[in-house]
Amino acid sequence: MSSFLERVHTHFSFTTYPTSEQLRDALHDLQATKADVQPFLQAPEHYPYGRKMIYKTPWLEMLVMHWSKTIDCAPHDHGQSYGWVQLLSGQSSHTLYRVDQQGQPQAIKEKIEPTGSSLRVTNQLVHKMGTAGEEPLITLHVYAPPVSGMKVYDLPKCAVCIVADDCGAWWPEDQRQIVQEMRYSSTRIER
Repeated sequence: MSSFLERVHTHFSFTTYPTSEQLRDALHDLQATKADVQPFLQAPEHYPYGRKMIYKTPWLEMLVMHWSKTIDCAPHDHGQSYGWVQLLSGQSSHTLYRVDQQGQPQAIKEKIEPTGSSLRVTNQLVHKMGTAGEEPLITLHVYAPPVSGMKVYDLPKCAVCIVADDCGAWWPEDQRQIVQEMRYSSTRIER
């Protein structure tokens, strides 16, 4: 086990679901760097990011993401999970959404998040991220419980799907990764 993974285990070996504040404090105490996660980086290829699960327990999961310079992720939630995203390298465009009564996400805030930022993720959050600037965007994500039942939105198609746990925040190419698909209209979500 690498010394970084040993540090992760030391800081994140909870025996029950940690609170959001406990996750934040453990992430801060971990003091992760780009060099720490370098061995785990996966190329984004034709996706918004390459992702690598580096730590998982029944209570939480930690992933490293290496972002595309040209493709943002789709608007998405995190199922019933909460947690934190730490920017280890680069800047991120970050759009926050409010889901209206018809189930359609409406952008309510756009901003640029600098290197070193820690972004809180609630189980109500719908957002999207992408690389802003020339420096590669590398992020460290910790969620409790492990993400399951994530909704991914396709705004042009007026569609939303619940994706399989092994899918990222993009519309799946592999139909096996679509657990359920719904379309929303100006009046209701159709299943």
